[in-house]
Amino acid sequence: MASEKKSEFEKVASKNNSVVGDFLDYLKANKKWWLLPILSTLLLIGVLLLLSTTAAAPFIYTLF
Repeated sequence: MASEKKSEFEKVASKNNSVVGDFLDYLKANKKWWLLPILSTLLLIGVLLLLSTTAAAPFIYTLF
C-alpha cells in the first residue's frame, strides 16, 4: 500500500485532526477569519450560562 499513490481524499482522510483543528483549517482555507470573534463570543456566553446553574453563580454575578 505504501508504493501506491494516495488520492487527495485519502490524504485528507488520513490526517486525523480534531474539530478545532478542522475548524482552523477551514478558516485558513476560506479566509473566514471574521467568524472567529463571533464564535468565541458565543462560546463565552455559553460557558457563562452553564456556570450560572452551578455553585459558581455567585462569583459570576459579582463580575457584572
